[in-house]
Amino acid sequence: MTSPHFKRVLTSLLLLPLLGWAILSGDPVLSIGVTAVAGLGLMEFYAMFWPGREKLAFKALGLFFALGMIWAPLSWSGGALVCMAMLGVAVSFLIAHDRLKSPDAFKDSQTLLFGLLYLPFILRLFRTISAPEIGLVLLTTFAADTGAYYAGSFIGGPKIWPSVSPKKTWAGSLGGLCASVLVCTAMGLFFGSAHWTSFALLGVALNIAAQIGDFFESALKRWRGVKDSGKILPGHGGILDRIDSLLFTLPLYCGLTALFSFFA
Repeated sequence: MTSPHFKRVLTSLLLLPLLGWAILSGDPVLSIGVTAVAGLGLMEFYAMFWPGREKLAFKALGLFFALGMIWAPLSWSGGALVCMAMLGVAVSFLIAHDRLKSPDAFKDSQTLLFGLLYLPFILRLFRTISAPEIGLVLLTTFAADTGAYYAGSFIGGPKIWPSVSPKKTWAGSLGGLCASVLVCTAMGLFFGSAHWTSFALLGVALNIAAQIGDFFESALKRWRGVKDSGKILPGHGGILDRIDSLLFTLPLYCGLTALFSFFA
């Protein structure tokens, strides 16, 4: 039987060339890739709340709004996109409440909106940053996950937050932190314009965000009673299991670039 470790490595080796090609190609290839990841992740998120064929209309509406968010002109501000999404979700609530007489119409609308803000709204940010910046965010985030996974597996030790994520250890957290700082600093030295210490501190900040994102998805899965968000990625689980950290590191990086210049 193939080990989970082998499946994890093989999946990563198969996906990395595709990822690199999408980044270097730019639009429209990059946007197509972002759309695919956001759409699959969104369906996994909605499946936690609406399993099987439940709420197909809400799921379809979520995909429709996701396409609009990702492919909207870059000149459209995030605030405008959020307002449009909220208006669309409000209309869906009115229809569900009036025609379906659903007692859960407002709660379903909240789930619909949160999924849109959690996935396509955040992943759209990839279209707003350069290829070196995309590489830095992705590699630093993957280093956080990989470093934590292997340090935690080999060293073990006390758990950080067992009620939320029973397997995550302090050793894994430190291993992920070291890996993030090393990768982020290396990317800065090769491609960046800021001092290397700025990239080292950026690595720390992104690692903290990555760990929070990981804990958030773990808590979400435990709350909904699921082990993995999906099974599409052997050795990793679902799309959400792979990008949970990225959904926190990407907006943090984009926010920090409004205050600091890391690339010329």
